[in-house]
Amino acid sequence: MQVAFPEDEEHPNRLPFEGCLTLVDVASDKAPSGARGHRVMLTRSAAERALPTLMGMAVDYKSGWDGHDARQKCGIITGAHLEGQRLMVRGYVFARDFPEMEQKLKVTNRREMGMSFELADAHVADMKAEVWTLTRATFTGAAVLLREKAAYRSTSFQLRRRCRTATAH
Repeated sequence: MQVAFPEDEEHPNRLPFEGCLTLVDVASDKAPSGARGHRVMLTRSAAERALPTLMGMAVDYKSGWDGHDARQKCGIITGAHLEGQRLMVRGYVFARDFPEMEQKLKVTNRREMGMSFELADAHVADMKAEVWTLTRATFTGAAVLLREKAAYRSTSFQLRRRCRTATAH
C-alpha cells in the first residue's frame, strides 16, 4: 500500500527513508508508552486491517531521540507493507525544515536508529493479560528514536539513497 508522489530526486525538502515500524504477532521487548506497563503484541490481522491508516501519517522525533513528540512532525509515511513479521514503512523526512534529522542520521550508525508506532482506538483482547494482544487499532503516526528506547528493539530507520538521474542539457 502506498501513496504516489511524483519522482523528484532534486527536491530539497523530501529526503526518502525506510524502516521497520514494528513486528506483528511478536510481543514487544518492553512496555510502550500508554500501555500501563504491559508489553504489547499487534496481531497480523489487526496490522493488515490498519495498514491503510498509515498512509499520510506523520513521522515525529523528540530531542534526545528517546521518545515521541507529536508536535515535532518531521516527515510523512507514503508506503507500508508486511514482510514476514516486519511491518515496513517508507516515506520522506522534511530535510530542509529539519536539518538536524539528516545530520543525526548521517553520523549515527544506522543500526542505532529505530521506530515506534502511535495508535488510537486500540482494542486489547484481555486487559488483565501480562502481554496485551492488540486485535484492532488505527495508526496515527510514528516516531524515529534510538532503537534501545523503542518498545521493539528490532525496528529500524534509515535514509534511502537518492537516485540521481542524468539530465540532458
